[in-house]
Amino acid sequence: MKLKGESAMANSYKVIDEKNWKRSMHCQVFRNSVEPAFCVTFELDITNFLKEVKVKGYSFTMSLIYTVTKCANNIEEFRYRFVDGQVVLFDHIDTAFTYIDKETELFKVVNVPMKETAEDYVRTALKAAREQKEYFTGPLGNDVFQFSPFPWVSYTHISHTNSGNKENATPLFDWGKFFERDGRILLPFSVQAHHSFVDGIHVGKLADLLQDALNKTI
Repeated sequence: MKLKGESAMANSYKVIDEKNWKRSMHCQVFRNSVEPAFCVTFELDITNFLKEVKVKGYSFTMSLIYTVTKCANNIEEFRYRFVDGQVVLFDHIDTAFTYIDKETELFKVVNVPMKETAEDYVRTALKAAREQKEYFTGPLGNDVFQFSPFPWVSYTHISHTNSGNKENATPLFDWGKFFERDGRILLPFSVQAHHSFVDGIHVGKLADLLQDALNKTI
């Protein structure tokens, strides 16, 4: 078990014995792919969630980041990463998100640790985003989920830049502009994940967990 202070990452993880790991063959197949990541877009019903955050006066963006992170942390496959060529499983994952500077219209990348409650996370994340002066504070660690909201367009598909690093297994979550259909508020939502660790069934599990969470209070 790696502990805080033993590596550049803040969160602890365990190294996987790949010889006795059920995903060993699948991991190796996709690890060597030209493009090992895949992206899926689907719609989420945020009708109840949107009402709830408005009543509580929470930031919609930060509330959604919290909710997605909470759900994704409950699915083991989203917590696998490559570290120094080895497969590892993190105990928990924190957040990194883009935040627009309204004056320059340039985004900055903000890192915020996950919190126990939505209220605590939203407050902490907004403070960090508003106070950070730098656009980039350095390379992101492996122990984050990346968020890059795209609220200007209600898209049906999205693609991302590729650094060329096949062992970058950090999941990336996006969403577009929400819209109304048949009296419900819908949100286009995207998940990009490394196929060495995440399959379609796991994206499906996340979609179900997330929709259930959005139907309830935060």
